[in-house]
Amino acid sequence: MPEGQPAVRVTAMPASANVYGDIFGGWLMAQMDLAASSVASLHARGRAVTISVEGMTFHRPVFVGDEVSVFGRLARVGRTSMHVEVETWARDRHAEEAHKVTQAVFIFVAVGPDRRPRAVKPLTAGPPG
Repeated sequence: MPEGQPAVRVTAMPASANVYGDIFGGWLMAQMDLAASSVASLHARGRAVTISVEGMTFHRPVFVGDEVSVFGRLARVGRTSMHVEVETWARDRHAEEAHKVTQAVFIFVAVGPDRRPRAVKPLTAGPPG
């Protein structure tokens, strides 16, 4: 799994599954959007809205009872936009090994109180050392 803490961690429940016990891709995408919006809103220091999702790829199924961890990383920043790379990992609740189940890039635009795009600070490198 990626280093650091996930932006979202949740247990997959039966209400989010099909009749075979597989978790719906739309539910996973919603969890990813929540995680990505947390990263984007923090960088924007305010409201940020999802404008697109690129490269959504499902690698493995998620099952009822799995612990789902969603990690987000700010990858690119434009004048008003932010690209957040998101990975979702799942772990059977009785096992230690986790597997990457999906990934995508979520693109956000920072908006002001008038709901119009506003500038955000540029992406800076982390602290030296």
